[in-house]
Amino acid sequence: MSQKQILLNAFNMNCVGHIHHGMWTHPQDRSVDFNSLDHWLDLARLLERGLFDGLFIADILGVYDVYQQGIGLTAKESIQLPVNDPLMLISGMASVTQHLGFGVTANLSYEAPYPFARRLSTLDHLTKGRIGWNIVTGYLDSAARAMGQQQLLAHDRRYDQADEFLDVTYKLWEGSWQDDALVQDKANRRYADANKIHQINHQGEFYQVQGYHLSSPSPQRTPLLFQAGSSARGVQFAGRHAECSFVNAASPAAMREQSTRLRQAAVEAGRHPDDLRIFMGVSVIVAPTEREAQEKHQSYLAYASPEAGIAHFSSSIGLDLAAFELDEPIQTGNTRAIESVSKAFSGWTRRRLLEQHAMGSRYPLIVGNPSQVADALIKWIDEGDIDGFNLTRILNPQSYRDFIDLVVPELQQRGRFKTAYQPGSLRQKIFQQQDRLPDRHPAARWRDGVNLR
Repeated sequence: MSQKQILLNAFNMNCVGHIHHGMWTHPQDRSVDFNSLDHWLDLARLLERGLFDGLFIADILGVYDVYQQGIGLTAKESIQLPVNDPLMLISGMASVTQHLGFGVTANLSYEAPYPFARRLSTLDHLTKGRIGWNIVTGYLDSAARAMGQQQLLAHDRRYDQADEFLDVTYKLWEGSWQDDALVQDKANRRYADANKIHQINHQGEFYQVQGYHLSSPSPQRTPLLFQAGSSARGVQFAGRHAECSFVNAASPAAMREQSTRLRQAAVEAGRHPDDLRIFMGVSVIVAPTEREAQEKHQSYLAYASPEAGIAHFSSSIGLDLAAFELDEPIQTGNTRAIESVSKAFSGWTRRRLLEQHAMGSRYPLIVGNPSQVADALIKWIDEGDIDGFNLTRILNPQSYRDFIDLVVPELQQRGRFKTAYQPGSLRQKIFQQQDRLPDRHPAARWRDGVNLR
């Protein structure tokens, strides 16, 4: 049996403090340069040198204001504040790379599908088919209030809205323009064939959209679709829509359970189990020797902020953790925030959470020499039935550089990581298939202007 090659995204955010809170204070960290385009261009070049499949850029609307019922610690430690728009970075980074993909997070709860579809099509054109969309519905009440709402929609209702949002964008991306609608005939002054450009007329519960897609067909038409969510409703949504699912688990065995649920959900939606590529978030501290890696880890602990980590976590579960005594069991109860996370940590104490967030984050951490790191990654892939990783930054960009220089060659030597990019779009690279979504994906039903109501 052939061994699965590992897919790899860099996990980042257009801000100072992303996942490993407090590490911006380290002398080697360059996260404070995030307002500079050169910072992002250099990162894109570095990641392409390391043959990363993509740069996955997280995003939020709103602020983390649950912990201590304000933004005091959020501002002090720059816990994803300030945070800039991720979409603005893409065309610049695409201009200095040829293969690196870009997965951008956009919260559909506060977008209108008609102009949003154009923005993604524009990026797909400018990147020559290297754009992906991380579909999120949001989990912060602060974002809902900023957008003029009293509070978030209930968890499952957000997914109901998301289902309809996707249907609208599929009609625009896949159905509004036929493949041969663009003529570009200068001699006969005929740029496009109006008979092959179709108006959608969507009248739904959340959206009413009548119009033509403003962009001509881009290389992928529909961007590569990422999604993160492990609740029952989130898994159902992933089974229908997602091509790449981003999940986390405490062990490879627990991860395999999640992978099985996700792949089964795809089957129940009329798709194939391997229509999903599953990624987990991971952090790596690597050095030429195990001793050096452990020493590096110990030195990092002095800069990390566990309290900032649980302030971030407070908003993830919608509960002010500062209100609990250090050893008081935390009862999360019902939440409109991240449901799967809230349930998983009910009963923990603040002391236990602080210990878990020693590196400013609760992400799985691998520390070791290149061989040890490779062993651990391969174990997650094979035993967890996943396809790849979203590699966080501990130091930015040093964590990526260390991984590229030390771990990538080790994985290549074992035949578990590519030695060169394959040509084609991001979807082609990830799935070794055509640019467009397969016919069994629900988006395909609206191709060529069929049933656009």
